[in-house]
Amino acid sequence: MKNSLTVLAVLVIIALIFAGSFISRRNQMAIKREAVNAAWSQVDVVLQRRADLIPNLVETVKGYATQEQTVFGEIARARAAYLSAKTPAEKIAANDQVDGAMVKFLALAENYPQLRSNENFLRLQDELAGTENRIAVERRRYNEAVQDYNTFIATFPNSLVASLGGFTRNNAYFKTEEGARQAPKVNFGSTPAAPSSQPAPAPAKP
Repeated sequence: MKNSLTVLAVLVIIALIFAGSFISRRNQMAIKREAVNAAWSQVDVVLQRRADLIPNLVETVKGYATQEQTVFGEIARARAAYLSAKTPAEKIAANDQVDGAMVKFLALAENYPQLRSNENFLRLQDELAGTENRIAVERRRYNEAVQDYNTFIATFPNSLVASLGGFTRNNAYFKTEEGARQAPKVNFGSTPAAPSSQPAPAPAKP
């Protein structure tokens, strides 16, 4: 009888240890998942800020480049796709479209040096530059939070706790391939005017 009580006591202690470990690890996972959510909310704020700046930028540039409808249409569609996206994965995919459209749009704007004297454009340019910098910072923090969470739930024995607790891998990363994407450049102050596409006049005949 005494031996049975001893074995039972040992089993109870072991069960309590496992239960405590399970609860502790599950709580850590919940904390890390909330850290991912918090990091995403910061990303969402700055991406929305950029989306809000785009219409004013486009309208300003349109005053000097009304014929560039293809680029204007592309950036409008990219912005609309971002605004209609719901989940982080959808917004990240839509943001890639916005990034590509912004690169083309700002390259186009460089062809109109008279924009440099437009006070509204210069103000929007400064706001966009600050927003782009903030996006880069928040994207990095978000990716780090996602990586930390994914690594934690993938390692043993955390993977068992994650499976039992309903914690799944988060695949909504911002993916940036080296050399495949350049951040939009928004400083036009020192950008030389693009060379004219008109042919040089023929030299006068003697």
